[in-house]
Amino acid sequence: MDAPDPRALHDAVLDWYDVHARELPWRGGSATPWSVMVSEFMLQQTPVARVLPVHAAWLERWPTPAGLAADSTGEAVRMWGRLGYPRRALRLHAAAVAIVDRHDGAVPPSYDDLLALPGVGDYTASAIASFAFGQRHVVLDTNVRRVLARTVTGTEFPAPAVTRAERDVATGLLPDDEATAATWAVATMELGALVCTARQPSCGSCPVADLCAWHAAGFPAYEGPPRRGQAWAGTDRQCRGRIMALAREADSVSSARVEAAWPATEQRERCLAGLVADGLLTQITPGRWALPR
Repeated sequence: MDAPDPRALHDAVLDWYDVHARELPWRGGSATPWSVMVSEFMLQQTPVARVLPVHAAWLERWPTPAGLAADSTGEAVRMWGRLGYPRRALRLHAAAVAIVDRHDGAVPPSYDDLLALPGVGDYTASAIASFAFGQRHVVLDTNVRRVLARTVTGTEFPAPAVTRAERDVATGLLPDDEATAATWAVATMELGALVCTARQPSCGSCPVADLCAWHAAGFPAYEGPPRRGQAWAGTDRQCRGRIMALAREADSVSSARVEAAWPATEQRERCLAGLVADGLLTQITPGRWALPR
């Protein structure tokens, strides 16, 4: 099957999005650039349902970057709660400080300025510039990459990392008009999140099923490198998460409490050392730790 006609693809996806887009607090005219930025940090490897209450609490406490920058990194980690990957909270705090120092407290609209912020890579800079400021950028998150892999190249899943060929395909499909390109970015993301999902794609309700190369080829199975799983039980991630939960719930946590929560000595000590090295915990006395102050 030939590559789908870009105009037909745009019309189908954008029309679908007009009807099916979820109402999310970081979308729409009332969403501030800071709200968009906070959501992009929180949504990395985390489902929308888990992000919604934390995003709301975060924006209520720190409605601007200046508010967060004036508070401690420990409070940022505490408010991050159980979203996981709490180093994202430290990076967001560092980005807020940089925004105050470099941009008078306003999230910058420039891709290059966004990219220069701590914790902001190509995807996040592109997403903020597109979703908060309506600019024309290629936004390649997991959902978008999966939609384009199936629709355009006929493969079930994209490569583990973004390839030049993949970026070229996405660039070639980007509408010329800035506003349309920004909507296209969020619409393809939404299509991947709601319809063209990883495990059970709903091809019967997909607006581009008749344009999809993977559909036309009979849904060939993925033959690329093994895809990473999300193991949890017994891992260092689980151990670190349990220790951080204790630290968020109190002013400080003792070695006895940590040992009771995670009896495996070698793994526990390794994770404690890692949390201190990452700046997520501070050892305040021998055998006692706290969130950074």
